Amino acid sequence: MNVIKKVLTATALAGMMVAIAGAAQARDQIRIVGSSTVFPFSTTVAETFGKTTGFKTPVVESTGSGGGMKLFCAGVGVEHPDITNASRRIKSSEYEDCTKNGVSITEVKIGFDGIVLANSKASERFELTLQQVFMALAKQVPVDGKLVDNPYQKWSDIDPSLPDSKIEVLGPPPTSGTRDAFVELAMEGGAKKFDSLADLRKSDKKAFAAVAHTIREDGAYIEAGENDNLIIQKLEANPKALGIFGFSFLDQNADKIQGSIIEQTEPTFDNIASGDYGVSRSLYFYVKKEHVGSVPGIAEFVKAFTSEDAWGDEGYLADKGLIPLPAKERDIIGNAAQGLEQLSM
Repeated sequence: MNVIKKVLTATALAGMMVAIAGAAQARDQIRIVGSSTVFPFSTTVAETFGKTTGFKTPVVESTGSGGGMKLFCAGVGVEHPDITNASRRIKSSEYEDCTKNGVSITEVKIGFDGIVLANSKASERFELTLQQVFMALAKQVPVDGKLVDNPYQKWSDIDPSLPDSKIEVLGPPPTSGTRDAFVELAMEGGAKKFDSLADLRKSDKKAFAAVAHTIREDGAYIEAGENDNLIIQKLEANPKALGIFGFSFLDQNADKIQGSIIEQTEPTFDNIASGDYGVSRSLYFYVKKEHVGSVPGIAEFVKAFTSEDAWGDEGYLADKGLIPLPAKERDIIGNAAQGLEQLSM
């Protein structure tokens, strides 16, 4: 009887192993998650890839950079995504999560993007300094040398030359890479303009970051989710509001909205490419090496994304608003990506 049980148990285990092995081959479509900013670029490559190769069109979801990293790093197997997009570089804590869960990564920097503060063309274009952006959106601001809860309700409260209208800014949630980059580039940049906060940064970087990165929660800043198209719709409905999103969405909706001039520089393709527009960042995607060969088409998709036809100076992604990397950098990154070079941090 025991022998029969052992045989049955062994047979069942063998069956389970076969099922698991089969599951590894069960998905025949690449699954991509992550940044809403990279989403339109990734979707365009995915659609082109599906039309021009023998592989199925990859499924691309907009989950935000942080949400995508969480899904991507959770483990290996068809229930987990193969690629995640990010509008910032992977954090060390995320890399550690991936490593802990048996995920090894290839990092691909794809180009640059600017972060814009935009409003409806039915209103006047804003001209702002980084200091004014910080004063409008920080939870606490310096007044008479002391940090106080943000007292500014109208833009004209900050500077009489600004519109006499309520501060209303629609922006992404904390899981968004756009939000991360905005607080690091715009909010920090504005905070450093105050002598007291510049001194705090020198003496206590953590305390400075807590002030510079904390956005007010009294209704002036409205979390509008990861859907940048929804923000644009809301800006059309409310011409007095501003919205925060990537340059590519401004570029695609230039008939409806306009980007604010920040530090006397307009958010244009050329100004971002040259580095003149200060609120800009690098964009990435990350590949799960363990899925290459199990889910068909991953290596081929990476090659397609890093081809000159896609990410080059005259590539179709530039038409979508991606600011290409310099040619030499594309060569280096493209070779590493197509060789699926493993990221080490």
